[in-house]
Amino acid sequence: MAEAYENKLTQSQIAELAIHCENAELEAYEITKITDDFPQMTYKDAFDIQWEIRRRKEERGNKIVGMKMGLTSWAKMAQMGVEQPCYGFLADYFSVPEGGEFKFDELIHPKIEAELAFVLKDELKGPGVHIGDVLRATDFVMPAVEVIDSRYKDFKFDLKSVIADNSSSSRFMTGGQMADIADLDLKNLGVVMEINGEVVQTGAGAAVLGHPAASVAMLANMMGERGESLPAGTFIMIGAITAAVQVNKGDAFTVRYQGLGTLSGKFA
Repeated sequence: MAEAYENKLTQSQIAELAIHCENAELEAYEITKITDDFPQMTYKDAFDIQWEIRRRKEERGNKIVGMKMGLTSWAKMAQMGVEQPCYGFLADYFSVPEGGEFKFDELIHPKIEAELAFVLKDELKGPGVHIGDVLRATDFVMPAVEVIDSRYKDFKFDLKSVIADNSSSSRFMTGGQMADIADLDLKNLGVVMEINGEVVQTGAGAAVLGHPAASVAMLANMMGERGESLPAGTFIMIGAITAAVQVNKGDAFTVRYQGLGTLSGKFA
């Protein structure tokens, strides 16, 4: 992994690829995976592209309202043929209020995932952050639904390409009830996803790296590699508890979280 920590792309290539990926997100069109054209790209290049997209959004006046982990289940990593999870950032306009509508035409080929979100009361700074540190630093946990929407044609990508594409981040919803970690059995916390009244997915917290807090620890350690931390107050979605489900225009969903209420909305 030594090559992961150096750049093989120039600063101007990184800037151009950030524009290329972000425009596909903003204008909802497909692109082909960027490693096809830049096979020499490293993980550092990929994250540099993502951070440049983030910088561009902030420069335009968008706020970064949280972080998310992706590909955090062993099954999902196998399904996508990738070897480790990845992270992305959440911009303010990604957020849809509980019970609200996701605008289907702003997206390319959205899929929905049931997740949990951790909100921190203390800063977490890697390296060396572990589950115990996360549990101690967490203010509360709450339900979240993520709408992933890879900009890559047919959802075909490798890990470097997806990192550069902000880890397929597009929209999310949070709400339900918040709860103290001490009151939850996070590993066994069950979720049930229904689309148009039909159960399509079930899962439990352990689907996320064996323990939901492991995902937050991994994020803190990955951020630490860039000299970044997770400040107090950070909202973090931990990755999918259920498999991602393709949705169509007009679909309504409800996700039930054991002990945490429900989240529902629709694609208009």
